[in-house]
Amino acid sequence: MKALRVRTLVGLFVVAGVLSWAGAKLWDSVGTLPSVPVAAPIVLALIAVVLAATALSLRARLRAQRERRPGAKGVDPLLAARAVVFGQASALVAALVAGMYGGAVVFLIMYELDNQPRRDQAIYGGAAVLAGVAVCAAALFLERVCRLPEDDDDHRNGVMGDRA
Repeated sequence: MKALRVRTLVGLFVVAGVLSWAGAKLWDSVGTLPSVPVAAPIVLALIAVVLAATALSLRARLRAQRERRPGAKGVDPLLAARAVVFGQASALVAALVAGMYGGAVVFLIMYELDNQPRRDQAIYGGAAVLAGVAVCAAALFLERVCRLPEDDDDHRNGVMGDRA
């Protein structure tokens, strides 16, 4: 499994942001811009919390297993692999969604901040961008926790070996 690269996430964010900004500008010229849902930052923040909690739990279990603590419960390699895949998928989607809301926020800041409802939309969109960044950070942390120590040499070469 290959490691998720930060530049991939940044690239997705930028491309989605530019397309979203252009789409918002076009959409606003023909009608009204769709609103940013209040639930968007909440859902992204919940996903970030789940990813971070999973990473912390796996890290504690792996540390206990490595230190050979009595009664330490091991980590199933398939569970760790599933957690990493969930984290990577979440990070990719969050980068796209954060870019989309980021482009809309830039449009709103440039043209629509004198209107109170649009200002509220910009705040919701900004919160969604921050929550999307938190999802990406939590996913990268989870990926780092699940990397095997002997994978470090392969990671420097850009290739991830088997994960546990």
